[in-house]
Amino acid sequence: MSKIVTIERFIFDYQPDYARGEFTNLLYDIALAAKVIAHKTNRAGLTDILGRAGATNIQGEQQQKLDVFADDIIFRICDHTGRLCAMASEERDEFMPIPEQYKKGSYVLVYDPLDGSSNIDVNVSIGTIFGVYRCVDWDLRGRIEDVLQPGRKLVAAGYVLFGSSTMLVYTTGQGVNGFTLDPELGEFLLSHENMRLPDPPAYYSVNHAYYERWSPGVKRYLHWLQGSEEREGKPLSSRYIGSLVADFHRNLLRGGVFCYPAENNKPEGKIRLLYEAGPLAFLAEQAGGYASNGRSPILDIEPTDLHQRTPLFVGNRSLVYQVEKFLQDEDEADS
Repeated sequence: MSKIVTIERFIFDYQPDYARGEFTNLLYDIALAAKVIAHKTNRAGLTDILGRAGATNIQGEQQQKLDVFADDIIFRICDHTGRLCAMASEERDEFMPIPEQYKKGSYVLVYDPLDGSSNIDVNVSIGTIFGVYRCVDWDLRGRIEDVLQPGRKLVAAGYVLFGSSTMLVYTTGQGVNGFTLDPELGEFLLSHENMRLPDPPAYYSVNHAYYERWSPGVKRYLHWLQGSEEREGKPLSSRYIGSLVADFHRNLLRGGVFCYPAENNKPEGKIRLLYEAGPLAFLAEQAGGYASNGRSPILDIEPTDLHQRTPLFVGNRSLVYQVEKFLQDEDEADS
């Protein structure tokens, strides 16, 4: 880079001439929330913020203290600005309309406040995932219809990775750019411009412990990734962290595919469509990749429930197309 570019400068430089600033400032609100969460995660071992909060979320999963903190910070930074009409969080049972005392905005924010929270206590990378939609009806206050929109209608999506450094990666539908937090300046600086999934890809990410729960088509796909089935190029190496943001980020930088297939006892899969799969599918497509549930594009799935789950295959387009082919063959064999 020939010059230092802060995220604020980048956002304002690339907003269209007709922009009113509402969407631009929303992105900066998210960046501010990321800084606050990063400050706490970097000090998590030194303060009383590790461990369980003693409650479970709507998914039936134990909430970690940092989960609760991150969820509260994002809500409190965004609820009063006049930029949103509603929010929805993986950690909350219901969607959150903007309180009546605040001006209604034009956008909807959906987010997973702290993905990979089971890794918090062992100091492994975790992250925040977010997506932004336009509200459906500009004349009405936030409604469930504003939140339950397919990923194809996203106007922005991104994630924050809290690891050896803190990175914010996002897209507004015009490519993917990454920013690294400089702790001395307290600012996100442009570090990864116009990110694209490399080809040939290097890695695949999947939890092999669930192998016996997968369908024959998925098992065949894993053999293909490993080079057991005939394929061009070298076999891919296996890398699995267990934090979706961290696995996705590595594959975005090195090329590869993240897989969380349906299981025999969980045909709907595990990944949350609204808070995880949709935003990452939008990011992947903007980086030249593709996301599928194994049979259709993630971005085309119409959500019917706030906490709807889905199988997920996301990464290099050629790799995801192949799992669709194997599952199509499986369906034809069963019919």
